[in-house]
Amino acid sequence: MKKPATDPEERGERVAGIVITHPERVIDAASGLRKLDLARYYERAAERILPWLDDRPVSLLRAPDGVGGEVFFQRHAPHTEMAGVEQLDPGLDPGHAPLLRIASARALAGAAQMGVVELHTWNARVDDLEHPDRFVLDLDPDPSLPWARMIEATRRILALLEELELASFLKTSGGKGMHILVPLERRHGWEEVRDFTHAITRHMAQRMPERFSAVSGPKNRVGRIFVDYLRNSRGASTVCAWSVRAREGLPVSVPVAPEELERLRGANAWTLQNIDERLALRDGDDPWATWGDVRQRLTQRMWRQLGEE
Repeated sequence: MKKPATDPEERGERVAGIVITHPERVIDAASGLRKLDLARYYERAAERILPWLDDRPVSLLRAPDGVGGEVFFQRHAPHTEMAGVEQLDPGLDPGHAPLLRIASARALAGAAQMGVVELHTWNARVDDLEHPDRFVLDLDPDPSLPWARMIEATRRILALLEELELASFLKTSGGKGMHILVPLERRHGWEEVRDFTHAITRHMAQRMPERFSAVSGPKNRVGRIFVDYLRNSRGASTVCAWSVRAREGLPVSVPVAPEELERLRGANAWTLQNIDERLALRDGDDPWATWGDVRQRLTQRMWRQLGEE
C-alpha cells in the first residue's frame, strides 16, 4: 500500500507550473481565503496584470503568516530564489542586490508560493530607469471621512488634470483611497516629476484647504485628504493594477473609468471573492485600453497654471 505523502512538495497543488505548498493554509481569517486561492487568482489575472508588471522593477509585499501577521517589503533579490521571478542587472541599483521583475504567470505563482500578496511597481521601465513614464497621485484620506468625500476629491483632481490637458487613468487602491495615474513621455527626470506632483498637491490644498492637505501624516489630514506625491521619487513604488492587497477580505486594486465613480461602494469594492466578473471585461470595456496611445509631457504652461513660475 502506498504511504501518505509526507513531503510538503508532494502535498502541494500545481499552479502555472509551480507547486504551491500548504495550499489549504488560510491567509485571511475574515474570508477564509487560502494560499491556493491567491495563487490561482494571480494565474487567472496574468493576462490583465502582466502588461503593468513585466517591464518595471517590482517591490513585493510578503505576508508569510497571512493578513494580520507580520508583513515586509522586498525590493531586491532574496537569498532564497522565487521560481520564475527574474533578477535585473545589478548596475540598475548599485550597492544593492539586484532589483526584481515579474514577467510571467509562472513568476506570479512563484511569488505567491513564497508568501507574496502585494505587487508594487516603479514609475519607470527597466530600459530607462532615470526617466519616469508616468506619475501617480495617491489620494490618502482621513479614515473617518465618508466615501462620498473621496469621490468628490477624485473628481476635483481629475478636473484639475483636465484643465492642465493631461490625460489620466483611475484605479481603486484596494484600501481607503483612489489612485490617479498620468502617463508621460520619457523626457523628464525624477526630481522634475516629483516637484510637479508636489505642486499639484500644494495647489489643491491652497484652493480648498478644508478639503485637502499638502502635508503627510494622520495629524495633518484630520477631516481632509492628502494628495500623496511622494510615490514619484526614484525607487518609490505604487501597488500595481490588479494586485491583491494584504488587508482583510483580500481586496484588489482595480482600474475603473471616471463614469463608474458614483457606482463604487468603496476603494475595496473588489476582492478575491468577486473579482472574476471584472476580470472578464472585454478589451473594449477596459478603462485603461488607450494608455499606450497617450503622448504628453510637462510644460511651462502647466507650471504657471499651478501657480509655479
